[in-house]
Amino acid sequence: MIAIEIARPGAPDVLTPVERPDPVPGSGEVLIRVAAAGVNRPDVMQRKGHYPPPPGASDLPGLEVSGTIAALGPNAGSWKVGDAVCALLSGGGYASLCVAPIEQCLPVPAGMDLVTAAAIPETFFTVWTNVFDRGHLQAGETALFHGGSSGIGTTAIQLAVARGARVLVTAGSDEKCRACERLGAERAINYRTEDFVAVIATLTGKRGVDLILDMVCGEYVARNLASLGVGGRLVEIGLMGGWKAEVDFRRIITHRLTITGSSLRPRTPAEKGVIAEALRREVWPLLESGRVKPVVDRTFPLKDAAAAHALMESSEHIGKIVLVV
Repeated sequence: MIAIEIARPGAPDVLTPVERPDPVPGSGEVLIRVAAAGVNRPDVMQRKGHYPPPPGASDLPGLEVSGTIAALGPNAGSWKVGDAVCALLSGGGYASLCVAPIEQCLPVPAGMDLVTAAAIPETFFTVWTNVFDRGHLQAGETALFHGGSSGIGTTAIQLAVARGARVLVTAGSDEKCRACERLGAERAINYRTEDFVAVIATLTGKRGVDLILDMVCGEYVARNLASLGVGGRLVEIGLMGGWKAEVDFRRIITHRLTITGSSLRPRTPAEKGVIAEALRREVWPLLESGRVKPVVDRTFPLKDAAAAHALMESSEHIGKIVLVV
């Protein structure tokens, strides 16, 4: 098979096309002939040497793919050769073939092309487990999503609005803010020119929001806590602004706040399978009706993975970047 290897930790140009033996599916796995693979921030971190794959996972980058099942391992359940699937991986997606646990595979939503479907798994699994499972966002509540124009952000906006929540976001340019508002955000805050704490106070009558999804951490933590209302929940899913923060626990106590967070990649196939079942039940009808759709900014041929990573690091994209095999 053709694969993209991380030759050594470094800049995007360390991503190297190579030939490797075809992988063989084990028990409870399927072999997928990859049509497209999503590009995500953790791929960039892995390329730089900061996010090693968990034990037993492929050393190749790539956490999500779409394609057709090429072969079945033992105990592959009801899947059949030729089925069109999208799958969450622990690695190995930047290749023409990959293996995936059956629990982490979902059928491509009816009416959706394979390239678009490759943009689903990583962000939709992440948003579901953090916003609706750990974050308990309910209809009628107000959420603030940082990084509103990212793959995570564009997914979170659409799912939260579709499920009856009020959505506010931050983004890094006026263009990105308008894109978020077109997706359903009531107000997008340009964090380069506005103080989101002050804007949130004005928009909520100083009440604060019910949920914040944050991938910045660092100095954002105190500002996030100041923006939460009574009973509010802060969900941390990234450390782009640093992994340490100073916290005034008085607000946590007086406002009965909850701080939580999670990482998806190290979880077991069984744990990820629970999320997949919830997506199929709660989200697939929204995808198949067109009410929710992955936002794909740009596609690149698999061999141009380095260019895709350069775009990811520039933060000039809106939504997802996808590699096409």
